[in-house]
Amino acid sequence: MARANKINIKAKPEINTGFGVNASSYGGRFVNKNGRANIEKNGISFFEKISWYHTMLLMPRWKFLSVIVLFYVFINVLFATMYFLIGVQSLGEIPSPSTLTNFAEAFFFSTQTFTTVGYGRISPIGFLSSSIAAFEALLGLLSFALATGLLYGRFSKPVAYLRFSHNALIAPYKDINALMLRVVPFKNTNLVDAVANVTLGMTIEENGIKVNRFYQLDLEFSTVNALTLSWTIVHPINEKSPLYNFTKSDFENITGEVLVFIKAFDDMFSNIVVSRTSYVFGEIYYGAKFEPMFERDLSGEKTVIYIDKLNSFKPVSLNNPSAGEEIPIDEIVI
Repeated sequence: MARANKINIKAKPEINTGFGVNASSYGGRFVNKNGRANIEKNGISFFEKISWYHTMLLMPRWKFLSVIVLFYVFINVLFATMYFLIGVQSLGEIPSPSTLTNFAEAFFFSTQTFTTVGYGRISPIGFLSSSIAAFEALLGLLSFALATGLLYGRFSKPVAYLRFSHNALIAPYKDINALMLRVVPFKNTNLVDAVANVTLGMTIEENGIKVNRFYQLDLEFSTVNALTLSWTIVHPINEKSPLYNFTKSDFENITGEVLVFIKAFDDMFSNIVVSRTSYVFGEIYYGAKFEPMFERDLSGEKTVIYIDKLNSFKPVSLNNPSAGEEIPIDEIVI
């Protein structure tokens, strides 16, 4: 945490960030690395605070498929149990005295009814078994319609497919230094009119009270016409920057976070896509620069970009580090 007089007075704080100013009410970072808010919602029931549609669209592919398979197995075991309890003789002639075989026959009849396949070897006999089969067939139609919609939604949902460097850097920039981070599209998408917005949040002490202050960081370029290769987003640390005169020890001892928001137009989806991330001060490397991640191929006719080099950087000396001298330790409150 820093004192208010440690912040560059030429930097004007923002008040419309959507985050509260009471630092004692916040725990940890504002935004997680994956771009989601670091918020836990309480005070309402679990089913009220969960949007199942959003949850099914955002969960990993293996979890989504596991949910579909487990639901399919569970619902058929449930109906197979019902058929078994009312008597497998209600499903016609099942030539086996084995309890396990009879349950298996009821299970596979349930799968045929649920999927509306209906092979015809087994069929319900009597009002009760026919009613259960009719209800299961209706439930099957609705379930598969829902699963199909969710599957289509996962494939058709516009996604930015952007990756951010794990670390931000304080690197040499012209005759000063700059905060730099890197982003790259990693799939065969066409992103145009990309816009970057970077906000600095810090916990500072004003009149003995901890408060959150947010500052809009000016960028070298806040837009690019086409985002096809990597984009190094640069905030020059000049006399107007809230990071002006920050030293290495400041980044190590002050509580701060850099919030990054990027939106672009995807011409395949014909829609705007967004991506977010953040860097706490502990994830900002002081005195380094990114290494190149693309080059010309051997034929000289293509540009090759190495996605695995997104986080590659090397230590370097800064230009007049911190644009000033080291700050006395008594000006920093830990």
